[in-house]
Amino acid sequence: MGLLDAILGRSKPVRPDLDQLFAVPSAALTLQAATGFTPTGRGSVCFAGVEGGGFARLQEDVRELLDADTERGGIPVEFSRDAYGYTWLLATHPAEDTASLVNDLHAVNTLLQDGGFGPHLLCSLIGFRHPADGRSLALVYLYKRGTFYPFAPLPGDAEKRDNQRELQVRSALGDDLRVEKDLSRWFPVWGAPGL
Repeated sequence: MGLLDAILGRSKPVRPDLDQLFAVPSAALTLQAATGFTPTGRGSVCFAGVEGGGFARLQEDVRELLDADTERGGIPVEFSRDAYGYTWLLATHPAEDTASLVNDLHAVNTLLQDGGFGPHLLCSLIGFRHPADGRSLALVYLYKRGTFYPFAPLPGDAEKRDNQRELQVRSALGDDLRVEKDLSRWFPVWGAPGL
């Protein structure tokens, strides 16, 4: 950071630390003990769509890598587009295998980053559900910030969040994950695959 940046209050963006994703399996145990939420085995990566042959080839490489176990009963990855034009990749594993899910999400992020598409990565999320009432929760990893935040939609059609639950999860996971301190960056991910 230069002198002019310091005077003007600008700061360097945080370099993404994809290895933070590997903390999720142990955080999932903490989350289950503290709140009752259990992993669903579903997770996704969101990125801004890019046109061109290079990106299409990379997307096929990702599909080929993650679908390698479909002959042994693995579930193929799914690609979809949301209403805002972002592309989502959904990976599914057995609910008790959070480590394999995280490995897949890390691999997708790494392939995109190493392929020069890192600036197009937005977030990754890992889904959880409460067995007593079916409420859903996601741990969202912000690629550009290198931090996590909880997203807890309220049941029903209205796009409302359970802010109290999100703050409870933040408190429970503060020692396990690098939680985003700026609450204004806890963006809603309504209808995200894997939630």
